[in-house]
Amino acid sequence: MNTHMSAKATGRILQINISDGGVPKRSIPEGEVTATGLVGDWQRDRRHHGGPTRALCLFSLEHIQALQAEGHPIYPGAIGENVTLAGLDWERMVVGDRLQLGAEVTIEITGTAAPCNNIAGAFTDERFVRVSAKVNPGWARFYARVVQTGRIRPGDVVHHLPAAA
Repeated sequence: MNTHMSAKATGRILQINISDGGVPKRSIPEGEVTATGLVGDWQRDRRHHGGPTRALCLFSLEHIQALQAEGHPIYPGAIGENVTLAGLDWERMVVGDRLQLGAEVTIEITGTAAPCNNIAGAFTDERFVRVSAKVNPGWARFYARVVQTGRIRPGDVVHHLPAAA
């Protein structure tokens, strides 16, 4: 572990979410992360979602709370994220950064998730572009590949390991 990491580099898992396809995803008490994602999770549109470089979708609790304060009816799992994270500096995360989820799982950020009309219901006037990396940089969900498989639980500590570290 890099002992020079700032306090902002540590967060926690708020919620783990799966679905049989589509949104919202429902909360589960713990998850088994494999190379292709969470056991029990499925995506209807496998062309745009899932696969080894998009095994997990991540979003920030603080962004959800800020969007709620703007009047959007969003909540954890509503826009399809598998893992809702709290306490991380979302705007500082970039492709190539790694996250240690709990004691077992390591993932690597591979890109941002482009929003689509399937998540429109989580936004006032269906303005899902609110979480578009192109329209609102720093507000997008992230996709990640799995580096180390294992189990994760709500409350697990998350360490942000910047690619440059």
